[in-house]
Amino acid sequence: MSKTNSQRKNCKDVFNAFLIASAYYDGVFEFPVIQPTYLIPNKLIAFSKAISCTDYNQWIHFYEDDYLFERIWRSPKRYLDILRRYNGVILPDFSLYRDMPYVMQLWNIYRSRAIGFWLQQNGIRVIVNIRYADRRTCHFCCDGVAQHCVIAIGSHGTIKNKTDRQFFCEGLDVIMKRLEPSAIVVYGKTPDAIFGKGKRSGIQIIQFDSDCSISHRKV
Repeated sequence: MSKTNSQRKNCKDVFNAFLIASAYYDGVFEFPVIQPTYLIPNKLIAFSKAISCTDYNQWIHFYEDDYLFERIWRSPKRYLDILRRYNGVILPDFSLYRDMPYVMQLWNIYRSRAIGFWLQQNGIRVIVNIRYADRRTCHFCCDGVAQHCVIAIGSHGTIKNKTDRQFFCEGLDVIMKRLEPSAIVVYGKTPDAIFGKGKRSGIQIIQFDSDCSISHRKV
């Protein structure tokens, strides 16, 4: 007979159960429910840079290579005080690829939401990052996210070629129809061909250039 996690004694918490100790869940895959946010970030900084930065008047994002922020899943408590110094956090953008096994795509969505729930429990403002890959994850990536609030999405590196752009647009349509967000914070480009429909429907599109784009401009 299997035990529940709360019955385990003197065992290492290998899947960070403490993150969702008092969580409510939504959807068939039971993603932790995140309370809505209506705040708009004034400025963004990548997690890897935020660790050593002293300008705390900005929001932390995770739109960078996974290896640069995987540590927040391995040791979330280690970074809590650092995250508290900033205005808020856009939840981790763990990668989802269409050639990843479906269960891994769901796992990465779950990890982002579990961290988000825990951060909210510790008084940190969070904006849910919506990430999806193929058509299957499009229909579950909104589970646990409130309607009519501010959400975030990364377009950098996801709309360059025709196939990626098609999947991105399909997922964005699903998100807008299901969540009807008041605003979408976008890390990357916001071409009207993709985001114009949302703008015309009254959704506020808040665009931030990617670090890569900013670097190229400086060069």
